[in-house]
Amino acid sequence: MKLLVVCQYYYPEPFRIHDICETLVKKGHEVTVLTGVPNYPEGVVPVEYRHGKKRDEVINGVRVIRNKQIARGSGAVRRFLNYFSFAKLAKSTAKKLGGDFDAVFVNQLSPVMMAEPACAWAKKYKKPMLLYCLDLWPASLAAGGIGESSPIHKVFRGISRKLYSKADRVLVTSAMFGDYFKNYLGLDIEVGYMPQYAEGLFETKAEPLSSEYKHNLVFAGNVGEMQSVDTIVKAASMLCDMPDIGFHIVGDGSALASLRQLHEKIGGNVVFHGRKPVEDMPSYYAMADAMLVTMKSDPVINLTLPGKVQSYMAAGKPIIGAVAGESALVIERSGCGMCCPPDDAQRLAQTIRSFFSAADHTEMASRSKEYYDLHFSKERFFETLENELSALVDK
Repeated sequence: MKLLVVCQYYYPEPFRIHDICETLVKKGHEVTVLTGVPNYPEGVVPVEYRHGKKRDEVINGVRVIRNKQIARGSGAVRRFLNYFSFAKLAKSTAKKLGGDFDAVFVNQLSPVMMAEPACAWAKKYKKPMLLYCLDLWPASLAAGGIGESSPIHKVFRGISRKLYSKADRVLVTSAMFGDYFKNYLGLDIEVGYMPQYAEGLFETKAEPLSSEYKHNLVFAGNVGEMQSVDTIVKAASMLCDMPDIGFHIVGDGSALASLRQLHEKIGGNVVFHGRKPVEDMPSYYAMADAMLVTMKSDPVINLTLPGKVQSYMAAGKPIIGAVAGESALVIERSGCGMCCPPDDAQRLAQTIRSFFSAADHTEMASRSKEYYDLHFSKERFFETLENELSALVDK
């Protein structure tokens, strides 16, 4: 198949879409990506991509077309300008790409507006559109503090309904997403299930990163409001009587500065490593006795299974979670770790004590990898994706 892929983010930004595209190429497909100029998560365009450089390049067999957009910068206003600028400017570019593609595939993260260029292309050239929903909209706004009663939320509810309804087929990362489309957005659409997979490097054995602590717990990924990483920092301060446990936060995001300030105020064995290249992450995983996943307490966020869960399981690591909904179900069904309610630092501290008093860490690790291989493997993902694309193209 000859595929057009639309996603506002692409390599060198830290998202799995570049691996999806490169794997499709290895499987014999021809892939062109329409994306933005990289600037996530720092909000600043790297020097090598400024002044019109690298706007049309080939990376590992994938043609990458980078469209103009306003960089994220800092603050909500700049972020929304970033969202809308890509949607509107890339929409014009998409229409000029020609109809020589079999289908368009949207890797829909936040914002949902990144699907607009794909909708425009599909409509103009009368070709099918497959939308892969990783972030629910406008649910993601509510999680960021813009509630359902807000006029902004209501506007985006209309935008979201319009864009999701234009897709010929919608695939979701969490089985619970379908309820949101039906009950909140009022969309009568058939939704397919395609959970995320982890990059192969997480399944390889790596040399553990050295640590001053005997036991290590690692959180890896975006450090924003939705991730509720402050729950980890607060729990760490409650475990000062267990000085041999170190808490490692590996990642960057909008909440990192406030978390550093919180840590300085309340103490605890927390190490902030910042954002690291994905190829360095296996060493952090190898250091960990268990991986940490925390999410904000929110009815909609509870529907989400963050991609880090698959990465943790692919590495064969036990998981300690302060989560509810889909994430808690996966951890409980797999038997790979322990859970407590979200946003509850005291309960998280108690759960960590229970984890280190348990004797079945090796069994938890084995269950984690077994569940990943059965439900979340890369092979299973691409079997589903290729079948879904073929079904649309052959209609």
